[in-house]
Amino acid sequence: MTQNICGSSAKVHHTLMGSNLFNLEGRGALITGGSRGLGKAMARGFAEHGARVMICSRSEEELEQAAAEIGEGLNVEIFYEVADMANRESVDQLADRVLEALGTVDILVNNAGMNQPQAIDEIDDDKWDNQVEVNLTSIMRLTRALVPAMKEQKWGRVIHISSVLGVGSKPARNAYSATKSALIGLAKASALDLGEYGITVNCIGPGPFLTDMPMSLLSDAEKEEFASVTAMKRWGNPREMAGPALFLASEAGSYVTGEMLLVDGGALARAL
Repeated sequence: MTQNICGSSAKVHHTLMGSNLFNLEGRGALITGGSRGLGKAMARGFAEHGARVMICSRSEEELEQAAAEIGEGLNVEIFYEVADMANRESVDQLADRVLEALGTVDILVNNAGMNQPQAIDEIDDDKWDNQVEVNLTSIMRLTRALVPAMKEQKWGRVIHISSVLGVGSKPARNAYSATKSALIGLAKASALDLGEYGITVNCIGPGPFLTDMPMSLLSDAEKEEFASVTAMKRWGNPREMAGPALFLASEAGSYVTGEMLLVDGGALARAL
């Protein structure tokens, strides 16, 4: 059940110069995997700039708490919906329910994902299929369902959360890197499909961020290694994802589409 917690070139020029470029008032945003980590941080950033937000994940308890925290101190509506991105029926239901709750989905952030590391000669078919389903197929299905309304209103923002491991990789990240690379190709193709309707489609490629997924997968030595290869010599705070997402979700990013924005603390700036 959906829950609600309250809390022409000349025309384009006027829009950009006559208003706050980052203002999301009146916009509806869906962030998958929004109950924690990067998803929660992006949802809070959107809400702070006036958007009505829906978050989804598999845990209603986590969603209820996250929705309260996202909306704390703000006069905006925060909705949540339990959804399993590995289940196609659940994804389709999510699309219906977010439209019912928000009326319009102007901004879609496909953030939910999973990572089950396995070397190429050890890949289990079920784990491969699960990662492809969650990291790629569910994103296609949800975007496919929500884009028609964006086309009708001639405005929309679609953001796929890829990864620095979509342009580089690490040992045993075969399925994860493959799916995150595929999102970049998907964004480029969709950008060409949708640009004439005022819809942008982009990817964000996070590097090492202090979220549950890498913290649960990496050893202490690997965590130190990740920090050392960044220019900043540290892990990112999830809050540092809010700004890049806001840029791509707002009028500030109106002429950016089909791109991959790395937010990796300079990790890929290193040649060797």
